[in-house]
Amino acid sequence: MAELQFFTGTMDSGKSTLALQTNHNHAARGRVGQIFVTRDRAGTGRLSSRLGLTHDAIEVDSDFDFWRHVVDHLTQGGRIDYLICDEAQFYSPEQIDALAKIVDELQIDVFAFGILTDFRTLMFPGSARLVELADRMNVLQVEALCWCGKRATHNARTENGVMVVEGDVIVVGDVEQPDHHDADVDVAYEVLCRQHHRRRLTAARAKAVSLAPEPLPFG
Repeated sequence: MAELQFFTGTMDSGKSTLALQTNHNHAARGRVGQIFVTRDRAGTGRLSSRLGLTHDAIEVDSDFDFWRHVVDHLTQGGRIDYLICDEAQFYSPEQIDALAKIVDELQIDVFAFGILTDFRTLMFPGSARLVELADRMNVLQVEALCWCGKRATHNARTENGVMVVEGDVIVVGDVEQPDHHDADVDVAYEVLCRQHHRRRLTAARAKAVSLAPEPLPFG
């Protein structure tokens, strides 16, 4: 029986690497799949991992119809055994519903990969719908770490080095290379434990605090 599986973890926990590995494993067994992605750091129509692996993919925009795409491909004589869907947090709830329909009606496996919450600690609508519909939800075992060494559970956004908790939900960047979506603003991402996310204590700020001179004693 086909399944809708959701693989989730924080940023930098290896989701895209696992997506590429999953595709490789199934293709090596003679299965035929298609890879989908949206807003990948490598650009349109590319699935990339931070380890340097890349693969061509079909770009998913807000108007993309998974059901129509798959049905058209099958009626034209094509074959699809599975779908790899990366950055699934950016998909709309309706697109997630279409993926579930593909599993149920066409018996095609769907492997979706994405993060649960945004930099405000709120769930992405696409991820929330996957939690509601997935046959299996898998939390990645490769743990990303906060700068303090604890397990990272939250995604943080910084603008010009300062952590923010307001702003546009979708601003594509990287945990290693800032995304210059504004000429005057450098946007970067960092994973933190809950405690340091709540305190807005990023690695840079923690370092700055530790290097600050101690006040001179009176008297």
